[in-house]
Amino acid sequence: MPRSTTPHGAGRRKRSERDRLGVVGGLAALSLDAMASIAYGPEAIVLVLALAGVSALRFTLPISLAIVLLLTVLTWSYRQVIAAFPTGGGAYGVAKTHLGRTASLVAGSSLIIDYVLNVAVSVAAGVAALASAFPGLLPYRTVLCLVVLGLITAVNYRGIAHSARTFIGPTVVYIGAIMLVIVVGLIRSSPAVPHPPAHAEAVETVGLFLLLRAFANGCVALTGVEAIANSVPSFKDPRVKHAQRAEIALGALLGVMLIGVAVLIGKFSVGPVPGVTVLSQVTEASLGDGPLYYLVQFSTVVLLALAANTSFGGLPVLAHLLAKDNNLPHLFAMRAERQVHRYGIAFLAITAALLLIAVEGEMNHLVPLFAIGVFIGFTLSQFGMVRHWWRERPRGWRAKAALNGFGGFLTMVAAIVITVTKVGEGGWLIVVALPFMVFAMECVNRSYARFNERLKPEELPPPPRPRRSVVVVPVHTVDRLTCDALASALSLGDRVVAVNVAHPEDEGEAHAFVRRWEEWDPEVELVQIYDPHYRIAEPIITFLEGLRELHVFVLIAETEPEHFLQRLLKNQRGAVLAATLRRTRVVVCRMRFRIGSPED
Repeated sequence: MPRSTTPHGAGRRKRSERDRLGVVGGLAALSLDAMASIAYGPEAIVLVLALAGVSALRFTLPISLAIVLLLTVLTWSYRQVIAAFPTGGGAYGVAKTHLGRTASLVAGSSLIIDYVLNVAVSVAAGVAALASAFPGLLPYRTVLCLVVLGLITAVNYRGIAHSARTFIGPTVVYIGAIMLVIVVGLIRSSPAVPHPPAHAEAVETVGLFLLLRAFANGCVALTGVEAIANSVPSFKDPRVKHAQRAEIALGALLGVMLIGVAVLIGKFSVGPVPGVTVLSQVTEASLGDGPLYYLVQFSTVVLLALAANTSFGGLPVLAHLLAKDNNLPHLFAMRAERQVHRYGIAFLAITAALLLIAVEGEMNHLVPLFAIGVFIGFTLSQFGMVRHWWRERPRGWRAKAALNGFGGFLTMVAAIVITVTKVGEGGWLIVVALPFMVFAMECVNRSYARFNERLKPEELPPPPRPRRSVVVVPVHTVDRLTCDALASALSLGDRVVAVNVAHPEDEGEAHAFVRRWEEWDPEVELVQIYDPHYRIAEPIITFLEGLRELHVFVLIAETEPEHFLQRLLKNQRGAVLAATLRRTRVVVCRMRFRIGSPED
């Protein structure tokens, strides 16, 4: 036996390792949200600055550099988070260890909200770009959103590594296309501006609040940076090194693309134009309007749709950790084959689908809610790491703590500005949803605490001892089902009692049943109870209360038809009886006997 179990275990470990991520796979599976943000992050900055006039657009590059500085801080911080918390969880794990339970629940709730919104926004953005190219699809926007969401969900049910392999090609094409735009745009000496800015007036003064708002809007490009740290268990061994390299690669690629696009925005004097995205203008000015332009646009559409995969990689792992800490139902901690957290994936897909249906696939209704939650998580993670360095005090801890403290201050300012500026555009939903989710998790945790108080899992129970038991079997006819039920009951208890409930007006049928029973003579005690109210469960409950045995079972025998339509023909006597008996202290056993072909 040992020789057969060892290779089986080794084979299972090999299959498990194949279902995990490398550096490239990690980028493809967990960084698409951040990568695709190039399509709307720089544009979010330009839209705000344009409110102050065309002269204010010169601040696009400085603000982008500030965002890249914050990205550098976050990348380095999450690299340390990966090493300190290899079980994953990101901001949740850091806050739980260093900031306390309440802060960890706030971090977990904010990340869950952001993951759900990321799926909805990414899918809606991809479909919106597709509908812009083919206006005839606009009436079917919601249906298309649900179809895309269903496809991504199906791919993730095959396993995160399989989804990563599926997305590697589009990711490489997208990164190469954006890099091509930047390199060619920088080389061109006399670019033509394809579209004049919509705001031509110049405003000399740019207020601090406007700059902060532009900075906060541009920070939407940083959503998804935390996903790799949240999903460290999804990487191959050595998990920490693979995850850290993927995090550094993500930070470097995203930083280069943000700065490159910001430089080209200034070089080409790009401003907001109705119906034309900033990235589209930059691409046209750099590459012209030929095939390469459409390659960039098409790859952007694909990446926006696939960016939802970041959430499918991050949320199930986070939900798994929350469930292990008794903050979510334990079913979220269950894994299927291919290392899939199927219930986390299902929750994410269903919630995102409901959001898309509610807003009819309109991206602009969802964007105001985006990024509020993730910056709360960023802030808690940064300040949590400051406490980590203060407690551990390794070599150079002061510089690391200062870096994390500076990053925490920046993300806190961004979170406050985003919330204040977006609260009137639907952001109040997040302000309401966040404390509600924390309260719900507290309720779940208290429920599990009550269970554990009764079960005392931390203590060794006394050795089990047999107790005198009785098995009560409700019967209403003499047939094969009754025979099988009594045979099973005789193997379960010391005493078996068959109980038949009858109505006084059906006395003839009751006597006929007793005669049939005596003729059969199963050597099992029969108790017949008359009830004038045609009730099923209450007479049996009254009988059970009179039993003196310490351990009482009620065995409910039911048929299980072979086909679904046949199940509709069943009465629900067993279900009604089982539901009522849950109020008692008896052990209810529902024994289903499958009805197959006549030869059975």
